[in-house]
Amino acid sequence: MTASDELPGSAAHVLELVANGSATSRADLVRELGLAASTVSTRVQELVDAGLLTESGQGASRGGRRPRLLRAAAQGAVALAADLGSHHIRTGAVGLTGAGFDIDEYAFDLTAGPEPALDVLAERLAELAERQRTAGRTVRGVGVGFPGPVDTDGGRIIAPSRMPGWHLFELRDRLADRLGLPVLLDNDANVLALGEHRAAHPKLRHLVVVKAGRGIGSGVISHGRLYRGARGSAGDISHVRVGTAAERPCSCGNIGCLETVASGAAIATALRARGIAVDSTTDILRLVENGEPHATTLVRQAGRDIGAVLAVVVNFFNPEAVILGGALSGAEPLVAAVRGMLYERCLPMATRELTIDAAAGGPDAGLLGAGHAALRELAAADGLRAPVAGRG
Repeated sequence: MTASDELPGSAAHVLELVANGSATSRADLVRELGLAASTVSTRVQELVDAGLLTESGQGASRGGRRPRLLRAAAQGAVALAADLGSHHIRTGAVGLTGAGFDIDEYAFDLTAGPEPALDVLAERLAELAERQRTAGRTVRGVGVGFPGPVDTDGGRIIAPSRMPGWHLFELRDRLADRLGLPVLLDNDANVLALGEHRAAHPKLRHLVVVKAGRGIGSGVISHGRLYRGARGSAGDISHVRVGTAAERPCSCGNIGCLETVASGAAIATALRARGIAVDSTTDILRLVENGEPHATTLVRQAGRDIGAVLAVVVNFFNPEAVILGGALSGAEPLVAAVRGMLYERCLPMATRELTIDAAAGGPDAGLLGAGHAALRELAAADGLRAPVAGRG
């Protein structure tokens, strides 16, 4: 199941409206969805029976009988979540209210290939699942964010940059077989967008959330829901050609891509060429914080390049907010440069009320987004019938 399957009025949509506070009663849902009360009641009862919603107490009356209050179940259903970086894996469990449990991060190099990564990921998630069951929680599914292009329908990785052996690897089905749980697989920028939208901007309908780390990507929220496009590549700004990249070859096979000059990997390479020791984006941030001139100049120029690409996106899509996440968003010169380019190059109508800021969700935003997506899309569909047999 993918986000495109979350139709208005579906169980997944009802669960989302209650979880984000848009609706607190069946009457609210009828008004929000424009559906018959009987249809809404059927959806609500399915979710209550599945343990995903609770209904109790009484809300404020609007002229008739006081409604019973709907809430996402604070305990019970959780999804396991994994946010994969090129050199780390972050795991945790996510509840319907957005709470995270047993979050952990450990070093791992995804370029070592898919089989070693699958072994480590399956082992860590299996241990995490047992901890949740011991705590009395039902594990409904798994959400995974991967740092590269993903075929969400097929559950496969598609030609990720700098990651040999991953092309067409069926990570979703292989992981589901190992864990005995349904798995949702998506691009890491998409799950970051979901997490940031829910945690910090739930009332906004149209957002662009950029992930600037070792690579660059973005997720698009349209009409309050993740937009993947026709084949799942919506938001891929990393391979847009920019003038400052000139004829630099890119891992995608083209030349002059944004990734070749504005990614953390590109900045680190440029600093090492100047004899400055850099191993990670954390090292780049430390240099910028300490006022190292070469690092500051490169990060500021990266912000200008990212901003130049985003200016086209903003003029075309007209979002309410552009949110900058990923490790490099912790560098104020980058954020300031992006903001400056957007105000310089976008139409005044597009920027008049545009929010441009660093992500508020911190390092857990992608993890929480992956878990939230799994709960919403897997639990509210396949999981409505019953928990996976023998799994909680």
